[in-house]
Amino acid sequence: MNAADLHSRKSLYGAFFPGASDSAEQLSSRGIDTVLIAGALTDVCCDASARDAFSRGFRVIMVADACIGSSPEAHARALATVFRNFGDVRSSEEVIELLSAPP
Repeated sequence: MNAADLHSRKSLYGAFFPGASDSAEQLSSRGIDTVLIAGALTDVCCDASARDAFSRGFRVIMVADACIGSSPEAHARALATVFRNFGDVRSSEEVIELLSAPP
């Protein structure tokens, strides 16, 4: 971590649910419009965060191989739901390629 890193503590399943954290405000104040979702559990907190971020106007990318679900089936279902309704689903390798591409 360095001093420029953003830090936020969440109190609910979804990090972007109003009042759960100040993540949305921190990102918006810096002009950031896209969030990468990674963590545990894909089918609980990651899914909730993706839905809430989408609802607050962020572009969402769920990093499939950087999440773990409560079961392989639950992981796959959550990824499919996000892809179908709320954002994109990419591998970490694809995300690194996107971040490395010239603007």
